[in-house]
Amino acid sequence: MPEHSLNSFARRSVRVAFSAMLAVSVAGCGHSSPMHLVTHMFGPSPGALIGTVAADEPQAAMVGRDILSRGGNAADAAAAMGMALAVTLPSRASMGSGGACLAYRPGDNEGGRAFIFTPRGGTTDGIPGAPHADRPAAVPMLARGLYLMHLQYGTTSFSEILSDAMSLAVNGVNVSHQLASDLATVQGPLLADPGMRAIFSRTDGTALVEGDALVQTHLSGVLDQIRSMGVGDMYNGALAQSFTAGSQAAGGGLQTSDLRAAIPSERLPLRVSAAGGLTVAFLPPPADGGLGSAVAFRALLAGQGNPEALSQGAVASWRARGGDTQGKLTNDDQTARAQAVLDSGTPGSGMLPPLPASTSFAVVDHAGMAVACSLTMNNLFGTGRIAGNTGIVLAASPVRMPPALLSAAIASDGHAFRAAVAGSGQNDAAAAVAEEMKLVLSGQAPASRAVTAEGRVNAIVCPRGLPGDGATCAAGSDPRETGLAVGPR
Repeated sequence: MPEHSLNSFARRSVRVAFSAMLAVSVAGCGHSSPMHLVTHMFGPSPGALIGTVAADEPQAAMVGRDILSRGGNAADAAAAMGMALAVTLPSRASMGSGGACLAYRPGDNEGGRAFIFTPRGGTTDGIPGAPHADRPAAVPMLARGLYLMHLQYGTTSFSEILSDAMSLAVNGVNVSHQLASDLATVQGPLLADPGMRAIFSRTDGTALVEGDALVQTHLSGVLDQIRSMGVGDMYNGALAQSFTAGSQAAGGGLQTSDLRAAIPSERLPLRVSAAGGLTVAFLPPPADGGLGSAVAFRALLAGQGNPEALSQGAVASWRARGGDTQGKLTNDDQTARAQAVLDSGTPGSGMLPPLPASTSFAVVDHAGMAVACSLTMNNLFGTGRIAGNTGIVLAASPVRMPPALLSAAIASDGHAFRAAVAGSGQNDAAAAVAEEMKLVLSGQAPASRAVTAEGRVNAIVCPRGLPGDGATCAAGSDPRETGLAVGPR
């Protein structure tokens, strides 16, 4: 990496560390001493194994690291990171977004479990002349999806993991390299909206740039209400009514019935056998980037084909056939159908249209529990509008544009974790996950090079397995300077 790039990364890392320490001090006000803060930042004792995190956005990565250092497990850290991304990277993962996660703990059968909370359209989307819907929004799935994953795998209450995200929202974060780049890409149409301009512009009316402070007071209030009243309040309570009204005022067209029906699902993952008795689990449809990754990974093991073409072809064929039959099958039957396509050796061909942006992260704790997630707004900054006074950036409805490729994979031998990869990057996301998993399982350092032109990865590998010798674990985030990996100590 060029010296100027290293210096730039170092400056960002210092800002991130300061920001994270400030967030912890506010969240723990009244019961944290300065020494306690240092313990949170750098681990409970010298040499103690805590865990490893990697994410596209550095401040969210530090939130996950802090949760691990407090004694939380990988699911606690992943839920906290997902909610933090709603604050630090609202261009790709606001509270209005959706996504999917893979979770694994040693001893899990069939490679762990997948939690699917992909964006979906509202009931009025696609109806000509529907009221309050000139720019249709996706139903917000992030909070419920992370809650379901955390309910099954976490160790603490969901309300406890919201403190860091709240502090980041109310006290402000430094605009990261990734967020600044996203703002620069769409600043013209984005800042034309008064609600977006109030949050994401400088005093001179131009978009925030890297290092600027981003304060989101209204969003902090939403997070506080969820912490006090529970996640259900966003889907069935007063917060749901406020969000719905804000959505309609912004042309999103969502109704309270859309929020009540926003139920995430738990499913079996897709699976591919690898050398050494390993099973590699992939996200199942409707997070169909996982199918693309599984097809490409299997071909790579056999030394066959072009990963980008194979992954896109598999997904294009799946979508052309109607995907998972729109919920007519049970969740696990849908996975079985996709597994049969994968095992057939003839998953299809074709090309996908230009796809929306996404973001990803991965986390592993000292006991070998792992979570890998991919999130999306279905467009940079979604609809480009805010849901009233909630501060929530509305995601774009997938009815109006093709779904993003969401992909993540976890390798294990049934008794121990071995590797996790989560990916993003438009049409290359699925291929990037496949290629990176092949590389780390063959002994290469995680994220040591860019695997595709657009695909970004966050990867963690423990060559000797966890639980076990965690000293050999390593993590990496895409080398093109957007993210941060921290661990294992």
